[in-house]
This record gives sequence, C-alpha cells and structure tokens, in this order.
Amino acid sequence: MEAMIECEGLTKRFGNFTAVDHVSLSVGKGSIFGFLGPNGSGKSTVIRMLCGILEPSEGTARIGGHDVVRDTESIKDIIGYMSQKFSLYDELTVDENLIFAGKLYGLRGRELTQRREEMVAITHLRPYINQRAGLLSGGWRQRLAMACSLMHRPTVLFLDEPTAGIDPVARRELWDLLFGFAAEGMTLFVTTHYMDEAERCDHVGYIYMSKLIVCGEPDELKHMPEVNPPGTRRLDVTCDHVTTALHAMHNMPGVRSATVFGQSMHLLVDENVRRAEIDEKLRSVGIGQADIHEIGPSLEDVFVTLSAKYAGEEKKAA
Repeated sequence: MEAMIECEGLTKRFGNFTAVDHVSLSVGKGSIFGFLGPNGSGKSTVIRMLCGILEPSEGTARIGGHDVVRDTESIKDIIGYMSQKFSLYDELTVDENLIFAGKLYGLRGRELTQRREEMVAITHLRPYINQRAGLLSGGWRQRLAMACSLMHRPTVLFLDEPTAGIDPVARRELWDLLFGFAAEGMTLFVTTHYMDEAERCDHVGYIYMSKLIVCGEPDELKHMPEVNPPGTRRLDVTCDHVTTALHAMHNMPGVRSATVFGQSMHLLVDENVRRAEIDEKLRSVGIGQADIHEIGPSLEDVFVTLSAKYAGEEKKAA
C-alpha cells in the first residue's frame, strides 16, 4: 500500500523536555490510523509537527511525499486538521463558518458555493445552517468543525480527539462519516481515548511517555507474546457486586491481573487456576453464581500491559 504519512525518528524538544522521542511510523493511503496514548504522551505534538505547525527538533516526516519542513505550503493544500479546540467562530452561523473556512483556502464564487453545499449534505447540517455555532450541541459542533476542515478537499485528514465529550450516538454517526471518507480514498489520522474506536482502525499506534512503543493492526497486537504470557489465559467473569469481586480477585493466588469491564471482570490467570476455585473465592465474599468463560485480549489489555512493562523498564533504568 502506498504510504501517505511517513515519519522517521520524529522528535520534538522544548528546552530540556522531550515531548516526542524518535517516533517512526507509516500510514497507507486510504487507511484509518488510530493514535492512542495517555494525556501528555505526545499525541497532539506529533500531529502539529505533521501539519507543519511545529518544526521537529530532529527526524523527518513526509505527507504525500512532501517534507513537512521544506514543503509546508504544498502540505497545506492536501491536509485538513480538526483540532481538540475546534476552530469555530461561535458568533458566526454554520453557513458563515463554512464560507469563512472556504475563503481561507482560496475558494470563491461558484466553487465555494458548490463545496459548501456538498459539505452541508455530507454532514447533514442543513437544519442548523442559520444557527450560531456557539448554540450547537457537542456532536453538531464536531460535524461543523469537520466540514470546515474538509472545505478545500484535502486527501489527508488529521483529527485530534474528534469524539471527546459527545454522546455515543453522535460518536457512532461521526465514525460512519469517517468510514465513508476512507472508502473514497482519504487517509485519516485519528487520536482517541476510546478503545472501541481504536478497534475500528486499520492500524493503531500507542505512544507512552513520548515514545511510540507499539504500532500495528489491532488483531496483530493482541497476539503479542507480552500480552499473552506463556502458561496463562484470560477469563471474563460476570457476577453481582463486581467491585467486591474485583477486590477478592486481587487477593487470589494465580490471578495476575483483574480489571472491571462494565458488569464483568477481565482476569489474566495462571493456566492451573480452575473455574471452581474462582467460584469458591467469590462465594467466600458473599457473591453467588458467576458466569465464567475464556476470552482473548482486548486492545485495552494490550495497552495496559505494554504501559506497565515500559514503566517498569524506565524505573529500572533510572
């Protein structure tokens, strides 16, 4: 697959602080790349370097073959950027925001009118066309911000936490739009904190404490040996009073990790731990029958495991 976004050793320092440390990755044309990591790990800084907003301290990056430092003007024509802050003008209407965004990119006359109509149709903004942006709900503000970032027909779209703070229905609708864009050949680079969104991406990268510690297809990452230690298995345990059950599991021999997932727990246990032992332990703290079955690791399991491993290595090095 043709690479649309390429980084090699991309690094950004602010004085003695290294915000991004030698990140290398490649994103294929027409794919959706999910970029994950804790707050402050360097996600937004990577995007700003790729967009030409920040100059790298070290390393190189290319968008569509254009160097992000030397060919900044060429890159502006092919990328769209939807930031966390949504660059909307609250006092302007939906229509006025779209027109303003189009004019910033040099659209005029019939071309501007046609593109505005296309974006209103794609994002279903017609009922709100004369409403001030500041009065829109979170989900519709995001649709408008996305429409503004697409007015100049970019081939690469960067979205920095586009679904933060909106309801599940609006999140799903926004992702339906993204899938449609990718199907038409657009390349999407999306940062998110939501694991279900990461599962929808073609490839994901996980940045932790400024370093990219893993990158690949979701299913590929779930089969990493670090995530599936020899002699262990993962179990889903559904029961009443899950927080009480979690405490009991943390104190049970053979249970390596236990995490709450809704009304159930995900356990990583030694292979010799029997289901009857788990039932017995739960009954000892007043919990009745539990539904226990074997599962594979989730992406959250992948990132939690790798974060703990990396943090442990950093601590030893210190």
